[in-house]
Amino acid sequence: MKQLITLIALCAISFAGFSQNKKADISKPDPAKKTQVVEASCGQCQFHMKGKGCSLAVRIDGKPYFVDGAAIDSFGDAHAKDGFCEAVRKAEVQGAVVNNRFKVTYFKLLPE
Repeated sequence: MKQLITLIALCAISFAGFSQNKKADISKPDPAKKTQVVEASCGQCQFHMKGKGCSLAVRIDGKPYFVDGAAIDSFGDAHAKDGFCEAVRKAEVQGAVVNNRFKVTYFKLLPE
C-alpha cells in the first residue's frame, strides 16, 4: 500500500512539473534568422486596435499586430512617460505573423 501511495505521489509531482508553462527566452536572437526594427507600443492606446485592456503590439510595414510571447509590462511600466501606452518605441525583433498575430521569438527595446 505504501508503494502505491508513493507511486501516485511521484506521478502527481511529475505531471505538475511537466504541465508548467515554460516561457521562451526572447532576450537572445537566433543568429540564423534576420532581425527587423519595428514600432512597438500599446495596441489599444497608440495603434487604436480593438481589444480589452492594454496589450503589446508591433507595427510592421504600417500594419499593427498584437504580440504573443511578450507582455506589455515586461519592458517597464506601460503607463510611465516613456511606456508603451504613452509612446511608440522602436524595437528589434524576430518572429513571424501567424493568424494575424506576431509570434515573437526575440524582442529588444531600442533606446529612445
